[in-house]
Formats: sequence, C-alpha cells, structure tokens
Amino acid sequence: MLVSLNWIKDYVKLPDDMDLKKLAYDLTMSTVEVEDAEELAKRFEGIVVGVIKEVLPHPNADKLRVCRTDIGGGEIKEIVCGGSNLEVNQKVAVAVPGTFVKWHGEGEPVEIKVSKLRGVESFGMICASTEIGLEDLFPLGGEHEILNLNAFKCEAGDPIAKALNLDDVILEIDNKSMTNRPDLWGHYGIAREIATLYDLPLAEIPAFDPQVEGGIDVRIGNDERCRRFIGTKMEGLYIKESPFEMQSRLWRVGQRPINALVDVTNYVMMATGQPTHAYDSNHIVDFISARMAEEGEKLMLLSGEELELNTDDLVIADATGPVGLAGVMGGAKDSILPETQDVILEIANFESRGIRRTTQRYDVRTEASSRYEKAVDPERCDLAFNMAMAMYKELYPEMKVTAHTEVYPTEIEKPVIDVSLNWLERRLGQTFPNEYIENKLSRMGFEVTIDGDNLHVVTPSWRATGDISERADIMEEIARIYGYDNIQASKITTTFESAINQLDFDLSRKIKEYLAFRCNMQEVFTYPWMNDRTAQAIMGTTDGLLKLSTPPSPTEKFIRCSILPNICDTVAKNERFYTDFAVFEEAQTYLDKDYVSKYDEKEKIPGYTKAIGGAFTGNANDIVGLFRKAKGVLEMMPRYTHMEGFTFRKDEKPVWADNTVWLNIYVGDEKVGDMGLLAKKPSMECGIKNLAAILFELDFYKLVPFKSRTNQFKHLPEFPENNYDISLLFDVDTKWEKIYAEIMRKAKSEKLIKSASFVDEYRGKQIPEGKKSVTIRLVIASDTKTLTSEQIEKVAATVTKTLEHTAGAQTRF
Repeated sequence: MLVSLNWIKDYVKLPDDMDLKKLAYDLTMSTVEVEDAEELAKRFEGIVVGVIKEVLPHPNADKLRVCRTDIGGGEIKEIVCGGSNLEVNQKVAVAVPGTFVKWHGEGEPVEIKVSKLRGVESFGMICASTEIGLEDLFPLGGEHEILNLNAFKCEAGDPIAKALNLDDVILEIDNKSMTNRPDLWGHYGIAREIATLYDLPLAEIPAFDPQVEGGIDVRIGNDERCRRFIGTKMEGLYIKESPFEMQSRLWRVGQRPINALVDVTNYVMMATGQPTHAYDSNHIVDFISARMAEEGEKLMLLSGEELELNTDDLVIADATGPVGLAGVMGGAKDSILPETQDVILEIANFESRGIRRTTQRYDVRTEASSRYEKAVDPERCDLAFNMAMAMYKELYPEMKVTAHTEVYPTEIEKPVIDVSLNWLERRLGQTFPNEYIENKLSRMGFEVTIDGDNLHVVTPSWRATGDISERADIMEEIARIYGYDNIQASKITTTFESAINQLDFDLSRKIKEYLAFRCNMQEVFTYPWMNDRTAQAIMGTTDGLLKLSTPPSPTEKFIRCSILPNICDTVAKNERFYTDFAVFEEAQTYLDKDYVSKYDEKEKIPGYTKAIGGAFTGNANDIVGLFRKAKGVLEMMPRYTHMEGFTFRKDEKPVWADNTVWLNIYVGDEKVGDMGLLAKKPSMECGIKNLAAILFELDFYKLVPFKSRTNQFKHLPEFPENNYDISLLFDVDTKWEKIYAEIMRKAKSEKLIKSASFVDEYRGKQIPEGKKSVTIRLVIASDTKTLTSEQIEKVAATVTKTLEHTAGAQTRF
C-alpha cells in the first residue's frame, strides 16, 4: 500500500524537522513494514516550468516548431517541438539537458541532450504528460499534445514538483505486514499509529447530519454476510472534474482520477480504509438490498466482464436484479454514468470470508475487496459517511440530501479484557508507569481503567474483528509502541547439571551436510502441499490423505504425506536442463488422523513426522550404476553422521518402485525407509520422460544417533599394505554379503587379511550358465614385517580355498 505523508498531515501535525528515516524505522519496528520511502519531487528533478515567448516555424520541417522559451533566470532558450497545441505565453514542462524522460511515453527513459533537430539546435525538450509520468493526472487530448500548465500559479524556472505541489514523501508499506490490521488500510489508521508513537493529537472527522426525514428502502437479506448498510440519496449533482489536489492525492497512492462523483468514493476509501460505492439513483428500482445471488443470475461489472453468479455470492440488487458484486465491484449499468445527476451512496460492511471466496472464484481483486477481506469493522461506516458527505457538500454546495437510511442489525461486540499489571511486568521484564500505559492505549482508541493491579481494557471497534482478543494482545500493544528494541534484556539465572545434547538436531544437520558436501547433492525446498497427479502416481491412491481447506489451486488439494511426490516434481522441472543430477529435501510430512503423535501418545490427532528423501537421476541405460551410486550414499550415511548403521532387505515393495530394482532400509529389525528405481508408469505420470530416477525416503524419527562418538584411534600401517585381486565364480544368487562375511570370518584366524572389498561382477559368454564372476580386492599386510610375494599369494590362496568350501566358489580358468 502507498501512503502519502502530506495526506497523513491532514490528521496529525508532524514536526517540520521530522527525520524521514526515523519515521520509517519507528513504523517498521512498531506497526508495519515500510519497504521504501520515496521523495516524490526527486522523480521530477530537472523538469522545470517554461513560458513560451515566441513560436517560430522550423526552416526544415513543416510539423516542427521552434519555441523561444523562458526557463527562468532570464534565460530564453530555443527548443524544437512538434506539439499540436503550442501557444505564445503558454506554460509548459521543460526537461533540461541531463534529465531522463520517456520518449513519446514509450520504452526506457532516455537522457535529454543539447542536439540539432533537422538542422536547428534544441535546448532540452518540451514534454507531454506521458513523457514525465503524469498521464493519469493529465490525460492526452491528442497524440501530439504537450502538457499545458496555464491553470497553475507558477513562474518560469519553477521546478514542476513545486508548481504541481508534488513535494511529498510516499511510503510503500508491505501489505503482508498488516494483514491482521484492517484499521491500517487507510491514511487515518496510519495517522493514529503515528500520533500514538510520538504523543501527537489526532484530528477528529466531524460528524455530518443529513438533516432529512425520508428514507430509502434498504434491505439486508443475509445479516451474517452484510452486517451494516447505510444508503444515502443525493440530488443536484453532476459530472465534473475533481479539484486538482484531490486528483493528485489519488494519483500518488496509485489510483486513477475519474470524475468528482467517483473520486470522492475512492478518496474516502484510501483515507479511512472503508470502501464506498455510488449508484445512479435513476437506475435503482424500488429498493436497494444486499442479498445472496440466485441461480442463473448474471452481472456485467464496471470492468466490462460479465459474470454468471454463484449462489454463494453476495450482491447489491434492486427490484430488477443485481446491480453490483458486493464488496468487490459495481455493475456497469447502474453505477455513475455521464448523465448522472442523482446518486445513492452505499457505505456497507461485508463479511470477510465471503468476499474472499468471491474474489477467488472470479479472479477479480480490487482495492475494495482487499480491504473487506481483512475484516473491516462495521462502525467504520460512520467515519466514511461523515467524510464522504462533507466532501460532496464542499464540491457541490447546491447538493440536497433527500433520503437516508441505516440498517445495523447486530452491533459489533467489543472485547473486554482484564490484565494483571504484575503479569505484564513479569512477561515483559520491565515496569511501565500506569500513566504511560493509559496514555498509549487511550491514544490507540482503547477505553482504559486501572484499579490496583488490574488493567481493564475495552477494545475499540476497529481492533475488534479478530486482532485483539486476549491479554497477550494487550501486552503486545504496550511492548510494540514502547519499542521492542528499547526493552532491556535481563539475565536469566539457571543451573546446568549436565550437558544438553540435542542429538536429533545434530543428526539432521549432519545428514544434510553429508548429502550436500560429500555427496554433491542439491538441497531443495518445496511447498507442504502436493500436486494431485504426482501424489496419485507415487502413493497409488489419494484416499485418506489430509486435504487443505483452502488449497492454493484446484490441483493441489492434498498436504504432503511423503517427500517423494514433490521430489518427483522437482526432477520433472529440471530434467530438460540437466542430464544427471541429485536432489534431496528434509521436511515435515503430515499423516492421517489415526497417527499417534510422537510427542503426545495420549491424544490421537492429525500428526506429522519428519522425512528425508531424494532422487539420483541419470541416463536410463545405466540404471545399475545409478542404483549402486544411490545405495553407496545411503550405506555410508551412518558412518559419516554417527548413527546406527543400515541394512538392506527385500520385504515390501514400495508402490512407486520398479518390480526388480528396490530395497527396504532397516535399522536393526525396524524398517526406516525405502529406495528403488521409479517405475516407468509413475515416472511418466509425474512428467519425468527422459531420465531414470532412483528415489529414497527415510523416516527421520526412526534413525538412531549415537550418544557419543564411537571412533577409535588406529595407527597408520608401519609396513606396506598390498592389494591383491582374485576373480572367482559363484552361483548367480550368491550375495556379496555372504562372500564378505566368510572372508572376514577367515580374517579372525588369518591376521594378515586386513580387509576385503567388492570390485565388480561379470556375466557373459565365457561364464557358465547360472554362474557369475566376482572380483574381490584383498588388503594383505603384516604388523611386524614386509611380506614377500610368496607370503601374499599364500594368504590369497587360503581365502580362495575358504570360499570354495563355504560359498561354493570356483576358480576361473
């Protein structure tokens, strides 16, 4: 949201020497996040008022003129211009050399230089409104029309910012920082906060008495969706331009001036945060009502879009049908028209959730709907009514109010909160004088009574729609206005009897460091919801999955129950950029309602666990190599992260896995995860068309970190270690696990065997059917001497003989 500091000064008198940086900082630390503060005049530096003294024909161009122009200081400069409305003594906007403008209002800004145009030297440029960013304030009357400033009191050489009274500061406020503060969606609300921060008086908006006995037939068909409706009929109006200052203020905060009747409604909304709307009363038949739309009704919006309404939509209607989409946008046929003379002004309050559903349904979001969605309080209608009627009366002195009706079925309840001052002191760690608390809360609109240790607070209506409801909220109000950074930290006295080791946090960090640094995998972060198609492909079914009540899109209804669907989406999005890559993610996964929370076994609630999952991708012709790479990463993970080791079995195939290439991962006898090749069908359904993907997922809470390091010191070998490879034939179903176990069993008696490792496996024409050749690398060494070749070969022969007897090995010939 954009906020004009000059507009704020209408409601609170700021010191002339107010430090802009301090104001932005104080607002950010206490109330809203100020993202930027722009001195508006700097946008127009180098653009001055010029007075045309003479208009001469260009000697070499029929459509150009040479304007002898006074730009201040007695300087008369010749400027070549092609404007269609050039006149002697006309005041114009001149961009002097060095200024940047948009040439003909298009493209990027270009620097103006002294240059020759068709043989005549030109000093600067006489500008159109589009070339200096003022097209909304001064719409072009013709294609070549330049900006005419004759209506303004200014002299040659005056900066245009001074001439147009644009010496203002525009604050850009992050909308997300005030989502729960509907009172701040207007200048008056921001002014109230500034007045509280600096102990300044806040101007009151005078009440307006319509002085009329007659009423409009106003009806509310659903008082839960429309909580208040003020309808006022005015006669003796007509279409005209708003005063320039009003137009200028609207333009500064991002609104486009239209005409006086409409501009007042927009001005009041930007000032108070309360949307209003004006209808041509000659087009409203019999009555005006806020009711639910009926089946089959249609509405043409002001934007020109025709809607087929839903029965959940709240509409403004008369006897003939809908005339506006309540809280969002008026209808094209019944709003302010060129011939409008009599107006019905609507100031109403609508329920926030219904407005939000409507805007999402039609993808129509307006300044009005943005405010209603934040739960504007019903009593703000009074503030908007008083301001709007005063402005209409000022702009149209001859105006008559001929009818006025207000319907307010149920007044808003203002929360009443009692807070112990002793509790406040304990929570904030600081004592605040009663006078300070009463002063600050009163300035924010709270009714405050202090009786002994009790602080009795009645919440103002503009903070009563969900923002303030309990004593912690009152504590927050006092703390933020005082300044969180002004509260001094106090020392906490405690006794540590033993070291605090957060083994789960340490293990999480170690696993991520291992995967990222040692295994060269990329960590990714995905949303906590899943794509419906991907979830179906990976999980096999979406039955029983937790659904989001307000999903981000119709195809993302389910909250994630596994890391893998989002990992597969990540692979699908990246496969066209890379031929091989590896990614991982650690995140919460959410389980069904029968899950018993790890932290509260007494209560069955929708629970969660933490999972670590990832994918290794590569060429589909090298699935074996890809699988071994992934299995190697998982096998070595416990060693580098200091946790209980993994074993791999084939007990239960994951839904998403290939029929052959998969493994279950265990710690002891407990299954902790799965790994395997993503099968072709789910791979295609996930959008992975070209790469093979080996997936893995671990349940983090089932991993067992070591309580202390189990590493032992081992001397470097004093004598040479010898690598000796042997190739033996085994039955095809003989596992490396059995071969390794037999070798290490032999190593207990044959001390020269230090270790054994798998090198490769071969099957081919030279290998008998039903057999496979396995190459094993032995590390043979002595702790007391250097071994001879004969001694090394003797040990290798011993291993070969052992494997022949225990594992059915045969020597290759």
